[in-house]
Amino acid sequence: MSNMKIVSGMRPTGKLHLGHYLGVLQNWVQLQEDNESLFFVADWHALSTSYEDKLNLKRLTLDLVKDWLAAGIDPAKSTLFVQSAVKEHAELYLLLNMITPMGWLERNPTYKDQMANLKGKDINTGGFLTYPVLQAADIIMYDATAVPIGEDQKPHLELAREIVRRYHHLFGCETFVEPKDILTQTPRLPGLDGRKMSKSYDNAIYLSDDSDTVWQKLRKAKTDPGRVKKDDPGNPEICLVFDYHKCVSSEADVAEIESSCKAGTIGCVACKKKCLQGVDAMLDPMRRRRERFSDEEIEAIIEAGNAGAKSRAAEKMERVRSNIFEIKED
Repeated sequence: MSNMKIVSGMRPTGKLHLGHYLGVLQNWVQLQEDNESLFFVADWHALSTSYEDKLNLKRLTLDLVKDWLAAGIDPAKSTLFVQSAVKEHAELYLLLNMITPMGWLERNPTYKDQMANLKGKDINTGGFLTYPVLQAADIIMYDATAVPIGEDQKPHLELAREIVRRYHHLFGCETFVEPKDILTQTPRLPGLDGRKMSKSYDNAIYLSDDSDTVWQKLRKAKTDPGRVKKDDPGNPEICLVFDYHKCVSSEADVAEIESSCKAGTIGCVACKKKCLQGVDAMLDPMRRRRERFSDEEIEAIIEAGNAGAKSRAAEKMERVRSNIFEIKED
């Protein structure tokens, strides 16, 4: 995949963990090599579900971008910017809301699912209902030709395409690009207690964790409950630590761990120590890169990215305003 224009973002709601790296960032790092890439901090999107949480968005933004840089996102190859610093996003969001039917928003499966399941949050707001329109504005503002997403995000991208087609039909002009998806195959990496990996459950290995912290977490990770003694044969397929091996260890090590576990020739502690080696091998380059960047340097990177994004967005919005507000003579 090359010669595409990639746009993607993340909400600044806390430290990134291994699941974020394997499911999103690893893909971003590869895509930036051969494609024009814009990655943004989606701070307005964070407010759509967490407006009551009094988030320190400035601090969270710096931490998020630091995680990106540590993971290998290169500001010399990618534009890194903050959504709220480019006010044109809000203007396009407003204008697209004017033409987006309510039925399109209410049928969004994510909206229905979260309305049913996020009982502890007040998300019965206009911002939450219309956040897919803001997502559409984020993407089409920069004529993204492709957006890396998981399977669950496909309805959102299809809505963006529908909005583009409706805009073109209503205003009689070809202003935006219909983005296609790049489906990201997210490895199965549960939290250390078997639930979804989440800071809310305190079950995550973070990209910023040092080796000692990772070990303290891995020591407590669930393994095959049927293994009582070290030399009991185990079932790696029901062992959470084996899930981690499949993501962080080499194929040869995974095969060895699987056969040794089944034979009862490796104990759970030894298995976890080998897993630690795999996690450290993945995180050590990030730890080294993380040390290179001060807050001041990250702010400078963001400011440069904001300026670049704003220039592009301003040009696009001039055309949008012309489409909508200027009287066209026959």
